[in-house]
Amino acid sequence: MTAFEDLANLIISGQHSAAAQWANTELSNGVSPEDIIEKGMIPGMDEIGRRWKDQEIHMPEVLIAARAMKSCMAVVKPLLANFADTSRGSVVIGTVKGDLHDIGKNLVVMMLEGAGYTVYDLGNDVAPEAFVKAAEENAVDIVAMSALLTTTVPMMTETIEALKRAELREKVKVMIGGAPVSDELAKQIGADGYAPDGASAVDVISTLMKSH
Repeated sequence: MTAFEDLANLIISGQHSAAAQWANTELSNGVSPEDIIEKGMIPGMDEIGRRWKDQEIHMPEVLIAARAMKSCMAVVKPLLANFADTSRGSVVIGTVKGDLHDIGKNLVVMMLEGAGYTVYDLGNDVAPEAFVKAAEENAVDIVAMSALLTTTVPMMTETIEALKRAELREKVKVMIGGAPVSDELAKQIGADGYAPDGASAVDVISTLMKSH
């Protein structure tokens, strides 16, 4: 077993203090922060994503693994020369205007960060203009929208229209998710992808990045 597998296993088992300590020790031994992210943290969270998707584990295990990943990231991120250079891509995400649900969206954020993406989380009740502004200012690759209420789904269409008006739609891919949302709806409103849960979101975004 490599040292990086030790870190992946600490993250998988949710040992946040031990994961952070491992990162500190290896950094002082000259291991690069990029290697710690790419060879230890990302494989750990990829495995968590796989197990969750295959229903081998449940939400609590995902959350404690994500906490371990975050504590590790807090150690290595300040030492990255330019985090954007090591990022697999950038995503702006939020729950659409009129909708205050964010548990599912928060889980997607953690899964994406764990998978090595730069994430700009706008929170909930996010207006179309706010998605546009964040996408523009941060030159993101993906705009991800969540809705839990059937009544707020039209806001997804409005956000896509706002991206078109700002001449950003050609530059970004759009992914949607949430209980009332489906693959069929994604096609209807002109989104590029749909994810039913956090683990799938990572897969969908990875696919969209390849076609970006």
